[in-house]
Amino acid sequence: MAVDITDRQAPAGRSPKKDKTHWLYMSVIAAVVAGAILGLAAPDAAVALKPLGTAFIALIKMMIAPVIFCTIVLGVGSIAKAATVGKVGGMALAYFITMSTFALAIGLVVGNLIHPGSGLHLGSTSYEVPTDSEHAGGTTGFLLAIIPTTLISSLTSGNILQTLLVALLCGFALQRMGAAGKPVLKAITYAQSLVFRLLMMIMWVAPIGAFGAIAAVVGETGVQAIVSMATLMGAFYVTCALFIVVVLGGLLRAFTGVSIFKLMRYLGREYLLIFSTSSSEAALPRLIAKMEHLGISKPVVGVTVPTGYSFNLDGTAIYLTMGALFVAEAMGNPLALAEQISLLVFMIIASKGAAGVSGAGIATLAAGLQSHRPDLLDGVGLIVGIDRFMSEARALTNFTGNAVATLLLGKWVREVDLGQVRRVLDGQDPFDEASITADPHAADPHAAPDGADETDSARRPDELVGAR
Repeated sequence: MAVDITDRQAPAGRSPKKDKTHWLYMSVIAAVVAGAILGLAAPDAAVALKPLGTAFIALIKMMIAPVIFCTIVLGVGSIAKAATVGKVGGMALAYFITMSTFALAIGLVVGNLIHPGSGLHLGSTSYEVPTDSEHAGGTTGFLLAIIPTTLISSLTSGNILQTLLVALLCGFALQRMGAAGKPVLKAITYAQSLVFRLLMMIMWVAPIGAFGAIAAVVGETGVQAIVSMATLMGAFYVTCALFIVVVLGGLLRAFTGVSIFKLMRYLGREYLLIFSTSSSEAALPRLIAKMEHLGISKPVVGVTVPTGYSFNLDGTAIYLTMGALFVAEAMGNPLALAEQISLLVFMIIASKGAAGVSGAGIATLAAGLQSHRPDLLDGVGLIVGIDRFMSEARALTNFTGNAVATLLLGKWVREVDLGQVRRVLDGQDPFDEASITADPHAADPHAAPDGADETDSARRPDELVGAR
């Protein structure tokens, strides 16, 4: 991610300073409450505000193609970079893809069990398949329609699958170019910064869009809309909590013997920082320092943590699939099982890089719906209204997943001192907050770790810990 995350870090011993996005958060909450009140008090007037939500969705739709293109191209490049580090990078990527897929599947299962959007029926009750040439011809026509007329048209046609195809081809081509492709990757990094800056600017009108969307929905359906959105939020929080305790905690206990609750207590200050900023990237430099203090070697931490922040997004994965099912049911057009599976495959690829920037998750969700069921895209306005309420659970789950992944990878490659882990988690060797300012990774958390080669990887964990 081409986002400067180090300057969000709070100085040691101080409460994290609230940035401007705090006011956006508060504005969205106020807009949602005001929209719900208006919808209950004056339904006709509230329904008339629907164009506000529609306009906001149009702005988000405008950003889908560039967001997907930049994140996928850079994501494929990151895979190649991580894999060059050796065994650690390869195992980390395999673990990340497995866990992200598992989290996406959990979101689908929970969404199908609770049916949070049922009863709203905001859209038409049937979906008419487009009859134009791009969609005609069954499976063969669908596959042929993925191939764009030109490379540039894939970014302007509105067909997200075409954008995805071209992005993957460009990413693999840049891999094969080696050093000659670095200037192109750097240019795309700058382009991604511009795209996300534009996306953040658009998110500042989210309160207006959320107000119009929620007011219209509540005006049409009454209290049922509030109940459905509250059900989705509650189910999402419970699912994230169970994923952390049962899935991540079970893996951690099975392979390392470490308690997930002790690890979470050790990372308590980082959780407060994430909760106040709604972003797990705000705590990235601190996570690197704390994982090294925990007894995990620098090469493992230096590869696993930054890579995990783009590829190990468990909370975001759960959110994407549950959100898609909610929108489909709320619009009265539930996704068939085959559509759910194909959406899951799409999200496995498109979700990479969806963390760290407000609005990226919304754009990814919209991209998934547009690629599979464009008739559902207007329903994203429902998610915009409650997205900020779920952002903390997303960020905390992503962060915990990366902390657990670092410990597991350290154990699997024998680059962790479990004795040091137990001493730290038992409070016998507390983390020195003053050391965070001297951490070499803090200057560039995405840079490859110094000395991350076979020689360092071959060093014993106790030597690496002792040298710290």
